[in-house]
Amino acid sequence: MREEWGFHWGLPQPAASSYAGDIDFLLILLHVVMVALYVIGVALFVVFLVKYRARDGHRASYTNPGESASFLPAGLVLAFEIWLILAFEVPIWGAVKKSTPPPAESLNVKLIAQQFAWNFQYPGPDGQFGRRSAALVTAENAIGLDPDDPASKDDIVTINQLHVPLGKPTILGMTSKDVIHDFQVVNFRNKQDIVPGMETVLWFEPTVAGKFEIGCAQLCGLGHTKMVGQVTIETESEFEEWKKQQVADASPSDTGTADARPVIPAVDSHS
Repeated sequence: MREEWGFHWGLPQPAASSYAGDIDFLLILLHVVMVALYVIGVALFVVFLVKYRARDGHRASYTNPGESASFLPAGLVLAFEIWLILAFEVPIWGAVKKSTPPPAESLNVKLIAQQFAWNFQYPGPDGQFGRRSAALVTAENAIGLDPDDPASKDDIVTINQLHVPLGKPTILGMTSKDVIHDFQVVNFRNKQDIVPGMETVLWFEPTVAGKFEIGCAQLCGLGHTKMVGQVTIETESEFEEWKKQQVADASPSDTGTADARPVIPAVDSHS
């Protein structure tokens, strides 16, 4: 959707997640407040320059007899900023980061990041994720899916392609095979670090159908700029058809095996 962004004052449009509007509102509010504080500060600076300037019969001065410093302006600014945090930032942060939708009512996807690709694992018709093991990772089996685990036989694995249904929460359980990465879809107004050795969770509920860019927002190596994926938001029926097609494309003899998994193209880290 990059070609549709065009020029605008805020973040790239369209805002395509349920909490994107709140994030945009908060950003606009902060910018308005910062501009207002800047204008007030500059105006006071000009007033003081004029009031205490050197002129005929008067030396330049920054104090007058009987005047004392006041902490009232700084205190008002501090109180206002605390109010902004408590009234807007904390509630929005809590809604996005602390209120993950119930997994039973969401699409659950595993994301395994690596230099320099996004690997997505969907549970198959059985609704269960196949077991993964680092010892099984090869160029052909990028996520280390265990072919001996019955739950892995119908799993769907894609590279740099995330498909999700419109109007339904998606929960990403994210891990990294190597270094810290950061999953970001600017149109969703989200980003989350992916740390080796632990699983971080990110959720979003798409509100606009279309295709949007997945980027890595954490410098992760010489091929960082090549770590680009795509999220496709489609209707529930289209998404179900896509899943059926993925399962049908895997032959019965290959489904769930390492050889059936896509191969990640080699990236020359020295280029």
